[in-house]
Amino acid sequence: MTTPSPRRAGTSGWPRRGFTLLELLVVMAIIGLLAAFVAPRYFSQIGQSNSTLARAQVAALVSALDQYRLQVGRYPSTQQGLQALMVAPPGEARWAGPYLKKDVPNDPWGRAFVYKAPGQHGDFDLSSLGRDGQAGGSGEDADVHSW
Repeated sequence: MTTPSPRRAGTSGWPRRGFTLLELLVVMAIIGLLAAFVAPRYFSQIGQSNSTLARAQVAALVSALDQYRLQVGRYPSTQQGLQALMVAPPGEARWAGPYLKKDVPNDPWGRAFVYKAPGQHGDFDLSSLGRDGQAGGSGEDADVHSW
């Protein structure tokens, strides 16, 4: 006949469950170190993707402006602006738009594109002023132009 083994006081005989405070602190330190290495790279990619998106939007708007010119015979004036791609300007009998599938977009930073016709760099100038909204800059603050 076997006798049950004596149990120590305060134990239930079940394996211990859960983590100690030291184990939790070690795991949190490891997660913090990983975040410190990954976060700067992640946020720099976001800035680069906004600049890339702005270049793609400028290219799409340039294409729509070229199509407008082919049908109307000239680019929209500065006063008509980019809205002329969506709504026929008064007195434009040859307008056959809209020339964009959706409304004229803002740049990735939420501001309107700057459009001037005639432009200093060609028939028209189209640009986004970058993240800072100011002319010039570098990196994500750099302007994106059609020229």
